Amino acid sequence: MSDFTISCSDFNEGEEIPKNFGYKFENEEPNISFNRPPSSTTTLALIMDDPDAMDAVGKIWVHWLQYHNLSESSPVEGKTDFDEIGYGGPAPPDKRHTYIFKAYALDTELELEEGYSKQELEDAMKGHIIAEAKLTGTFAP
Repeated sequence: MSDFTISCSDFNEGEEIPKNFGYKFENEEPNISFNRPPSSTTTLALIMDDPDAMDAVGKIWVHWLQYHNLSESSPVEGKTDFDEIGYGGPAPPDKRHTYIFKAYALDTELELEEGYSKQELEDAMKGHIIAEAKLTGTFAP
């Protein structure tokens, strides 16, 4: 069993995500850390989404897609459901929602172009996930 975890210096597991990270506020990127990935990890990936959006908008809303090949200097970001590349903070339309940050340690390097979709990222990760971790936070309108 892996000791791989994901954490954030801006809020703890299950806590309220501060307003400055909200899409309609400052939309600041939270400081996410990947902790103790397996030694065979070559890529770290992150998916942040809002499953509670299913009730409000009929789908799980994608807020952030990112992967970082450890051999390269910077991460490559995907497209959110705001139709933007990079981080798109919490923006619940109706009530308090729970946001899930899912971290993946992979045994291969990814070669997706910036602006990839969640489906493209998930397809590229298939068969290469060696550890997973998650962090949740809540946000109210």
